[in-house]
Amino acid sequence: MKYICLGYLEEHMWDGWSEQEQKNFVNACMAYDTELRKNKNFIGGEALQSIRTATTVRYKNGRPLITDGPFAETKEQLGGIMILEARDLNHAIQLMSNHPSTRLGGTWEIRPADEQINALYQEGQKYSMTS
Repeated sequence: MKYICLGYLEEHMWDGWSEQEQKNFVNACMAYDTELRKNKNFIGGEALQSIRTATTVRYKNGRPLITDGPFAETKEQLGGIMILEARDLNHAIQLMSNHPSTRLGGTWEIRPADEQINALYQEGQKYSMTS
């Protein structure tokens, strides 16, 4: 089963690290991701740039409202996503619990992919409650 893992980190923590500490962190994460790939658990993922580069789009008064920054003010910011293949939720939790970012204060939100709706997207079909 596919799980979408949203990785959060306190951006000020990252900013407080030296360049070498940042490099060590990224290398540790990449090494673990390589292990996940080898075991056929890593399907894909992307790191995100700083929240300073974020733009939010929402509708207000019938028009798009564009603002700089993330949608919500939070202590932790979304830093990346990973698509994981796991037997079940417990297996996904086990895999993400071993991710180096978790040991350094990061947080992973793990959610099952909606395979029914995603299959429709792949086929370009419309969603109906009877499907």
